[in-house]
Amino acid sequence: MDPVEETPEVVMGAYGGPARRVESGASETMLLWGLGQPASHRPNAFARQGLPAFPIDACGRRLTLHQQPSSFRGASGVTGAVVWDSAVVLAKFLEHAADAGLLSVRGARAVDLGAGCGLVSAVAALLGARVVATDLPDRVRLLRKNLEENVPVGGGAGGSARVAELVWGEEYELDPELLLWLDQEAEPPELVLGSDVVYSEEAVGDLLATLCRLAGPRTTVLLAGELRNDVVVECFLEAAMGEFEIGCIEQEQWHPDFRTNRVAIFILIKKKKKKKKKVSSP
Repeated sequence: MDPVEETPEVVMGAYGGPARRVESGASETMLLWGLGQPASHRPNAFARQGLPAFPIDACGRRLTLHQQPSSFRGASGVTGAVVWDSAVVLAKFLEHAADAGLLSVRGARAVDLGAGCGLVSAVAALLGARVVATDLPDRVRLLRKNLEENVPVGGGAGGSARVAELVWGEEYELDPELLLWLDQEAEPPELVLGSDVVYSEEAVGDLLATLCRLAGPRTTVLLAGELRNDVVVECFLEAAMGEFEIGCIEQEQWHPDFRTNRVAIFILIKKKKKKKKKVSSP
């Protein structure tokens, strides 16, 4: 058997730790599923989706996120009504990386996509980021309640969290709240965050269009996803590689108490546009 060629580790964007460069969607999914065997590990290693509230310690305080298990189990299957492992892993990764001095969160402007119950947004705000937490119009009520109850005014480290509606895709207008915030800043956000946002092939195009709209040349995108379907993950990676450099942050860089083979963390940096050469007329 030929030895597996090691993919070089690189430092990408605002994250100062190593990331393994993703060479192709197919090779990455083979690696994640072949070596990690996510299906053999139990789901919900950290989440407690049957409870009306999910408690977790983060940033020196106890957070309590309200959940709506009945909405999740109902016909609509509203995934944003409960906390998922990917949100827990990403939130604790942000805290761990910030504490280690590998990720500058304090003072950063961040947009959280598909924020759900708001765990990632809350932790980013408590670490000092100015966060706009976004989700579909019918899901922002629970999101807003959780952020109001878990993020004090000032965020504890100068951070803040506000809520805006956001439907992914090129054809949808940005929520005036988010649009005004982006216009006032005049620059794209330093961080774009997302947990469990890669869940179906049908949504890949709209998600990628939204990432391209929000991200600038100095934006670091951090996405944590649960490894349920290798076809969906490969589809997203292959599509995203046209616009972004992509790396996978290995578990050794995560919070040591919040690691599972059912989740992966990807880091994306927008590719530099190649300048077209001027063709001189004869």
